[in-house]
Amino acid sequence: MTELRDQMPSTSAYARLAMADVAQAAGLANVQMLAWRDLDDPEAGGSEVHCSEIARVWSQAGLGVNIRTSQVVNKVSRVERDGYFVKRSSGRYSLFPAVVAGGFAGALPEHDGLIEIWNGMPFFSPLWSRKPAVVFLHHVHAEMWKMVLPNSLARLGWYLESKIAPRVYRNSRIVTLSHSSKDEIVDLLGLNPDNIAVIPPGIDPRFTPTASKSREPLIISVGRLVKVKRFGPLIEIVTRLKSRHPGLRLVIAGEGDERADLERLIDFHHARDWILLPGRVSDDELIHLYSSAWILASNSQREGWGMTITEAAACGTPCVVSQITGHVNALEHGVSGMVASDPAEFEAHLDSIMSDKDLRKKLSDGALAFSSNFSWQATARGTLEELAMEAMAHSKDKSRPR
Repeated sequence: MTELRDQMPSTSAYARLAMADVAQAAGLANVQMLAWRDLDDPEAGGSEVHCSEIARVWSQAGLGVNIRTSQVVNKVSRVERDGYFVKRSSGRYSLFPAVVAGGFAGALPEHDGLIEIWNGMPFFSPLWSRKPAVVFLHHVHAEMWKMVLPNSLARLGWYLESKIAPRVYRNSRIVTLSHSSKDEIVDLLGLNPDNIAVIPPGIDPRFTPTASKSREPLIISVGRLVKVKRFGPLIEIVTRLKSRHPGLRLVIAGEGDERADLERLIDFHHARDWILLPGRVSDDELIHLYSSAWILASNSQREGWGMTITEAAACGTPCVVSQITGHVNALEHGVSGMVASDPAEFEAHLDSIMSDKDLRKKLSDGALAFSSNFSWQATARGTLEELAMEAMAHSKDKSRPR
């Protein structure tokens, strides 16, 4: 595979040909992807965007791609999108045993390679799949189990993730988004670092500065309204800054089951007129928000990367983020944004950027430069190369005399 990589053109003009050649050399014509949720799911986030963008690019390169996900309420069970197909069947949690049972029965569509997205609950593909496979593991869920499940189930989830699954996936080829995520996977799950590749997510070319900056300070945050994103503490931080920046506004774009709690907190601070929860916004609205904002704030407790950080950066907006795995690789501290180790530092970084026009300009320029390093073409090609290497190793094993 090293020789194959050396022969591949690397410029964007040859990206499609390069991926087609990689797939052909490895015998990959059809790829099956397994994901918890589809892009149309109301709770879809970065993982679903990541999966869909790779499927789109691979389809453009001539591969057949099928994705199996859980059902989406009020949506048809099968859909074609951007050249790939999605089968949405089974419930939110019954999907996992259904896929495992189908895998053992050989009921999945014919495919040459498998992508499993291990998003908390695994599909345990190494137990039933005999095809070349790559596993996407964006980050370890760890304490996230306690945020979404009762204590007994949370303990079971973490035991499954930290003790059972690593034994199943000990020989699997893993793809994660950042070097800090890789380090955490090795440290907490004990997986072999030699089996883990780091391939950052891309940025859609649509994310580009499209609007002038807001006249008054505008901070935005984007994501599902769930506890792990820590929007409540972010509201507390920004509320303390309001007296120093009277024109300040905060927009939190996204939807989720924490909306009611956040609305009560906003009412407690009498902040309905300047803290807005517009729900899930369209791509055009999101790009406008990114472009007009002064700062993108991400106070999340756990991320594999933080795609909103680099999307905002591509729109010329720097960030202030919590110091967690994933976040620390999605920016260059002091160049494209600022990393905060605690709430006080988070508040101080927001304050300094809003107060200093020259600093905002420097970080905005740095954000644009940093974001230029990422594309979905590069992400899709890098991931395909990992699957191709697995396919070629798989082929050699089958050809050895028994």
